[in-house]
Amino acid sequence: MSLLDLSNDELLTTTRTVRKRLDLTRPVEAEVIAECLQIAVQAPSAGAKQIWHFLVITEPAQRKALAELYRRGWASNQEYIKQRTAAAALDEKQAAMYARIATSADYLLEHLHEVPVHVIPCIEGRSENLPVIQQAGLWGSILPATWSFMLAARSRSLGTSLTSYHLLFEREAAEVLGIPYEQVMQTALIPVAYTLGDTFKPAVRKPLDEVLHWNRW
Repeated sequence: MSLLDLSNDELLTTTRTVRKRLDLTRPVEAEVIAECLQIAVQAPSAGAKQIWHFLVITEPAQRKALAELYRRGWASNQEYIKQRTAAAALDEKQAAMYARIATSADYLLEHLHEVPVHVIPCIEGRSENLPVIQQAGLWGSILPATWSFMLAARSRSLGTSLTSYHLLFEREAAEVLGIPYEQVMQTALIPVAYTLGDTFKPAVRKPLDEVLHWNRW
């Protein structure tokens, strides 16, 4: 398939979290997902051994089961959501931005089972009881590959969203998907679909001088 005509900088700055603009009615070809993952597996890894995997879910029953776990995770996380909402309310611009995000997140919550493809990045091993340096190695391996997948998807007119609510019930998700829970850790759930329109803008961010530190904090 043809790629979008984006410069490297445009690709990096317009690969956004897509929820409401996912096309829920258009199938995504298996070969397009495979192309994106072929690019993803070239990402740098924290060690010489490749210890990450990608699970692609297209069966409606499995997508429905994952969506139900995602909704349960969202429902059980309401205290954190309330805290974020309260913090955002202290700043008018932040409050408006968070309200837009909340509306978008609610849409995905309602329609997740309709998104044609779910991708779950996984990594061999579990991080719960590891020292920070080993945790950093695990996450430092899977995250570059995951981001590469999302960039490759964007260049092929696909939208993605890095979500995590289902991880509150990771063991149940592992049973649904046949993942050996004790040996393999799920790290995210990425809904994937063609987008409604290809034009996305860079997000509003804090000025660089507010987050940039040279030599010392």
